Amino acid sequence: MSQIPSPAEELRLLDTELRQLDSRRAMLLNRRVWLVHTLQSAPVWTAPLAPPAFPARRPEATAPGVQNVLLLLGGILLTIAAAAFTLVGWGHLGIAGRSLVLGAVTLAALGAPVFLLRRGLRATAEALAGLGLALTVLDAYALYAVALPRTDGVAYSALASTALAAVWTAYGLAVGATGPRGAAPNPGADRETGAAGNTGANTGTGVGTGAGPEAATVAVRPSLWLPLPAAVVAAQLPLLLWAVAAAAGACTVTAALLVTAAFDAALALRVSLQPVRVVAAAWAYGMGGCGTFAAGWLSLTAAGPSAAARAAALLLFSASIALAAAWRVPKPGLATAAATAGGLICVVAFGGVLRTSLPGEWTVPGHLACGIALLALARTGLPAPVRRGVALASGCVGALSVAWALPVVLVTLLGPVGLAGSVWSGAPASARDAVTAVLPWPSDSATAPLVLALVAAVLVVAVRTAAWRAHAVVCALTLAWATVFVLPATLELPYAAGLSVQGITLVALLGYARRTYPSVTAPVPALLTSLSLAFLALASETATLTVLAALAVLFAAAAVRPARRPGLGPFAAPASLGYATALACAAGASLGLRPEHTALLVLVVPVVAALLAARVEDGPTTVSIEVTGALAGLLAVGLAVAEPAVLATVLALCAVIAAGTAVRQDRRSAGYAAAALFVLAAWVRLAAWGVGSPEAYTLPVTVPALLVGAFRRRADTTVSSWTAYGPGLSVTLVPSLFAVWGDAHWLRPLLLGSAALAVTLLGARHRLQAPLVLGGSVLVLDALHELAPYIIQLVNALPRWTPPALAGLLLLGLGATYEQRIRDARRVREVLGRMD
Repeated sequence: MSQIPSPAEELRLLDTELRQLDSRRAMLLNRRVWLVHTLQSAPVWTAPLAPPAFPARRPEATAPGVQNVLLLLGGILLTIAAAAFTLVGWGHLGIAGRSLVLGAVTLAALGAPVFLLRRGLRATAEALAGLGLALTVLDAYALYAVALPRTDGVAYSALASTALAAVWTAYGLAVGATGPRGAAPNPGADRETGAAGNTGANTGTGVGTGAGPEAATVAVRPSLWLPLPAAVVAAQLPLLLWAVAAAAGACTVTAALLVTAAFDAALALRVSLQPVRVVAAAWAYGMGGCGTFAAGWLSLTAAGPSAAARAAALLLFSASIALAAAWRVPKPGLATAAATAGGLICVVAFGGVLRTSLPGEWTVPGHLACGIALLALARTGLPAPVRRGVALASGCVGALSVAWALPVVLVTLLGPVGLAGSVWSGAPASARDAVTAVLPWPSDSATAPLVLALVAAVLVVAVRTAAWRAHAVVCALTLAWATVFVLPATLELPYAAGLSVQGITLVALLGYARRTYPSVTAPVPALLTSLSLAFLALASETATLTVLAALAVLFAAAAVRPARRPGLGPFAAPASLGYATALACAAGASLGLRPEHTALLVLVVPVVAALLAARVEDGPTTVSIEVTGALAGLLAVGLAVAEPAVLATVLALCAVIAAGTAVRQDRRSAGYAAAALFVLAAWVRLAAWGVGSPEAYTLPVTVPALLVGAFRRRADTTVSSWTAYGPGLSVTLVPSLFAVWGDAHWLRPLLLGSAALAVTLLGARHRLQAPLVLGGSVLVLDALHELAPYIIQLVNALPRWTPPALAGLLLLGLGATYEQRIRDARRVREVLGRMD
């Protein structure tokens, strides 16, 4: 008899069978999908190969990729072997044998691609062609080592690179002519280069002869792509090596680089074969960049006009290459970038000549003038991308010029802050002395105002596009302000004249801001000018009082809202109150008042702010006024903090101001601040009188808090007693309890216990949780404090074995209780089992 499995074992067997069935079903479904796909794709039934039960693993590399890697590695290994044979193995053969072996291998490597191309093995042909090109380099070296060992190496390298470039070009074109049929497209319809209507022989090299700029494009379609790009690379060396071999100067070497770059640019623009265009473009960028950098360095280090003129000629040649490329490049983005580079190079060229002819401070204005002259080209009949690039180059020159003048603006703006360390030390001799108390004045910056003014004028005149006009006007106004702002310090005007110029500028800015608000074009410069003027005035007591008063009045007048237009209230009103606060502090110092007494003078500003906020109907202006008034009150508190008696008065006055503000319907919440300030004022006054009892500080808070809680609970019966009475009771009971535990007398514990008992009875009478819990807790803790000495005496009187015995009894009781719980649980389980 077979053993009957248990339910768990049977469940496990069933799950195993179900999993096997699911696996078999999935395999059958895959087979069905494959059969359906085979029947749909093949019209005639053929016996298909059975698909694998699992999906085939995809190869990590493609077949063409593997082929290319193998061919590349083979070519590299053969090249290394040829180089080793050429450089190391010459001693085993004579002159005839050497020439015969190397020449035969070279001819075989160069001729094999022809036969391979006819059989369609293009990749193999490319690999052998690369090997043949490398062997020609070794042939050139062998010729130098055997036949011409005494020839100048650099000159021979120049000649060899020229010959190699020519041979590789001829080889690439010749192999293209003998390539497979159909390798060369019809040159009469070159869609890739846009040369329509050209004629040429179908020889693998089609040269367009039609009219127009596109017709001059050379349509080259060889069967091998490697020889012609390699010829382009070899063509980079001849001119540079000839210049080095001739011991030419820096200008000649730079010219060789630029001529080579021009040749590369012509190839990149005229040849249609993509690899040649890519290689030529890359070398054009590299050689052109090196040549331009070298020419710029020559212009920068030129000691006289003649050297600067030679460097300028090189730079202009580089600029002409860039502009010609921009003219011919079909992509607008590249054309704009090339035109921008050409324009900047032109500015550097002419600016370098001006630099050697003019004083140092006129260098930047000279370059800026050249940049402005570029705008004339932007208005000619040039293509749109070229005009856009030239205009962008002019804008870059203007931005760099403004960046050069920016340190002057920063010194003029931030320099007066240094006068805060020497307040009322005496008026300086000039405006520049006032701004250079801490920061040094930039050298050769006398023309900074002229630069800023020129750029502002150009922005107004040149930018006419509707999309950029508003931004240009904003920038122009900012630059105009900066021009006037730095003018007194730049011209070293007297100190009073500098204050007057900034004051007039501020008046003009505030007047313009009233007309253009809410634009921030004028308010921000106006605020910066006022701050600089206020710091400048710190040098003299009279100037400080006069300027601060004038600033408060000016901004107050600007804050008046014009009819049917938004005003400068949110900006000008707080500024006026801020300068009024500074005037109050300055007046107190001028009158010889102590800081705590000056605080009473500063409180005038919060009073005025509270009165103005009640009358102003504009919401943002009201908020800004109230915030400024609060900050002025905080400053008054900080000034009076050293004298507690005056501080109490200041806090009480601030509480009065806050209470007056709370009268308004929309500022009821200020009443909480008023109450807090009144409490703080009372606490400071008590501290000034030397009162140390905590009840004197807490009872003035507890009584109003309980009254407020009672009124709120009467109005809303859902309010918890913890919310209504908890804070007020805690403010007094908790500090008093801490004081009791540190007090050795009997009176405070008796009073606290009596108060806690009364609170507990009231809580029990009205069934309020907060008074009952707080009063009872404080009463118990107060009683423990009173009974603590007797409890300590009782503990000391007990034997030492009493605590372990009590702990043992406690543990036994807990164990017995635990055992009883377990027994009860077992009984319940047994009862439930019998019920089944």
